[in-house]
Amino acid sequence: MAEEKFDAIIVGGGIAGCITGYILAKAGLETLIIERGNFAGSKNMTGGRLYAHSIEKVFPNFAEEAPIERAIVHEKISFMEEKSSVTMDYAAPKDDEKSNRSYTVLRTKFDQWLGDKAEEAGVGLIPGVRVDDVITRNGKVCGVVAGGEEMEADVVVLADGANSILGEKLGMVSKVTPHNCAVGVKEVIQLTKEQVNDRFACTDDEGTAWLFAGTPSDGYMGGGFIYTNEDTISLGVVFGLHNIEKAGKSVPQMLEDFKNHPSVKPLVKGGESVEYSAHVVPEGGYNMLPKMVGNGVLLVGDAAGLCLNVGYTVRGMDLAIASGEAAANAILAAKEKNDFSENSLSSYTKELDDSFVMKDLKLYKDLPEFLDNKRMFNDYPEMATGIMKGMFTVNGPSQPLRKTVMPYLKKVGFINLMKDAFKGVKSI
Repeated sequence: MAEEKFDAIIVGGGIAGCITGYILAKAGLETLIIERGNFAGSKNMTGGRLYAHSIEKVFPNFAEEAPIERAIVHEKISFMEEKSSVTMDYAAPKDDEKSNRSYTVLRTKFDQWLGDKAEEAGVGLIPGVRVDDVITRNGKVCGVVAGGEEMEADVVVLADGANSILGEKLGMVSKVTPHNCAVGVKEVIQLTKEQVNDRFACTDDEGTAWLFAGTPSDGYMGGGFIYTNEDTISLGVVFGLHNIEKAGKSVPQMLEDFKNHPSVKPLVKGGESVEYSAHVVPEGGYNMLPKMVGNGVLLVGDAAGLCLNVGYTVRGMDLAIASGEAAANAILAAKEKNDFSENSLSSYTKELDDSFVMKDLKLYKDLPEFLDNKRMFNDYPEMATGIMKGMFTVNGPSQPLRKTVMPYLKKVGFINLMKDAFKGVKSI
């Protein structure tokens, strides 16, 4: 293998890497994916929700074949304080337009399916091997060092996750710091399909996506989530690491407390923990994107910082898929010209700029700063639950609703309310 030269070597067999490899191999390029884990997806973790629009372009009607868990038909968002919560609930039938749908997935299953698709298209997939370095000559990346071997290629695609060590070595990615990332901790809890259906008001192929703000992240930037799978639920916490020294508990303890909250505990009662994982999440948004293109090299997915948390939706997989497609298109165009310079490969960033990826990241570029506001995770959950308690508690003569609401508004402060409302509207 040391003497063989590939058209493209992809580092990482996650969603972005597999999509890139699939498209390249399908077009006839000699493509190799090197995956550190024992199989595609073995090292990958996500909360669990895939927005279908971008993958439908690559695999039309993919959900008829792919190992998806459930189609999301219930959306819930909760403000949560220590013992109570207030929830907004939206329910609608599964959309007739397949690209409008979203699904829960388990990455160990879904990424293996993608890896199989890539291999069927002609990709060589090597699992269980770590890429230790990139080979550069005359300022151009021309291969990798993996498993003690040098492997050469016209172009290298880094799909090695949020903490891209190879991207750092090339000077394209800034070192991960607590200010531009979060940690996600997730537990998969086994239930029966009937228990999932009953507890979340679902049918066999329908599911719920539920996000929580407030006490799950100890009152700091972050939150909790629950996604329903076929016969499990994915339950977890995301916490902005720049606040870790201020937090009164560890992130694993946040997850344990969230699981035992009165609003959550009945949902997991009797369940068995079958998986526990953690993952670094890029949280910087548009303002912290790395350099995505170099001479002979491209960054895709989490390695390119492509993650978007707008509070009521958390996205990464649909951006990863679109970046993989755009990277493959750029490589195919470069192959036609036999020019893998940064200038030639820059059609990658041009395609991303013209797509939803950069348009959405630009649209919400001010949101991370807005969300890093303790009132969002302390005062407002307390205000929402307090007002609701006052509305629904009957003990003697009732008082006007304004008298129930006013103490909480005063506690937050009218100036703070107006300031947060203005910044919030401006950031979205």
